[in-house]
Amino acid sequence: MVKKLLITLLAASSLTVSVPPFAAETQKLRFGMQASVSSNEYRAAKHAATMLKELSGGSLTISLYPDAQLGDDREMLEQVNLGGLDITYAQLGRIGDWIPRAKVTELPYVIRDFEHIKSIYNSVWGHQLRQEMIDNYNWHPMAISYFGTRQTTSNRKINSLTDFKDIKLRVPNAKPMLDFAKYVGASPLHIAFSEVYLALKTNAVDGQENPLPTIKAKKFYEVQKYIALTNHMVQDLVTVVSAVTYQKLSKENRQLLEQSLESGARHMASAVLEGEANLIDFFQQQGLKVTKPDLAPFKAAMKPMYDQFEKKNNKGLVAQIGAM
Repeated sequence: MVKKLLITLLAASSLTVSVPPFAAETQKLRFGMQASVSSNEYRAAKHAATMLKELSGGSLTISLYPDAQLGDDREMLEQVNLGGLDITYAQLGRIGDWIPRAKVTELPYVIRDFEHIKSIYNSVWGHQLRQEMIDNYNWHPMAISYFGTRQTTSNRKINSLTDFKDIKLRVPNAKPMLDFAKYVGASPLHIAFSEVYLALKTNAVDGQENPLPTIKAKKFYEVQKYIALTNHMVQDLVTVVSAVTYQKLSKENRQLLEQSLESGARHMASAVLEGEANLIDFFQQQGLKVTKPDLAPFKAAMKPMYDQFEKKNNKGLVAQIGAM
């Protein structure tokens, strides 16, 4: 009996030793966005998610929620603020709804190109803005990318500023866009994005403005005759992580997350830049005429807009940002 009991105890002891330790629990992050699965934003996020899973050995993963499943951009920023959502996208200009000076980045003709965006983001001014986002709103900017440069399509040739006179131009319901149309002499009209194609086809509006990849994706080239390279707004896209989430991650995982999101941002910028470079030829092949108006008069026409902005913010900020 004693011998049997000893054998049983030894067997139990052996089983206990042979059981592998529990694997570390996987941390799952949620990434919400307004963009669809066919967008550059989604592909960039998917690239980052794949990279993070590989780098972390599967211990840190990202689940993607496209098509505004979790709300619009403002709602998702608020969720990130509270820690209910881990990651989202936001333009610096959108942050201006909370930190007004950030709106300088969405004023027409202030930003030159993607290199300029990066200079602003990494400047002393940009670091101060980013720190305020973290300290006051729990928004931890992890990477910045290029969203595209807005151009103008129309059914009338635009060779100069004066050619905008009385053009019915569809613009989003956003003050910088409405003001751009106003100061170039057009008649701004807000029409839901989903209805723009039909509005162009039926001549309810004469033209619209959007980045070239959007113009192609929505097939606006089918119902327009001209593209004017007005370059009126160069847009960024910041990947924002909840500071609540960030604080919960180990130092190693913070580094892996930032590395992956930065890689995704570079992936998106490359896709947009390559797309823009090739799309002019595509539109010309579709029969559109491309014009390149002198942009100096366009920028000069924005002065009342700049003055209005600086009355509420730092005087000289437009010039300061433009010189970076």
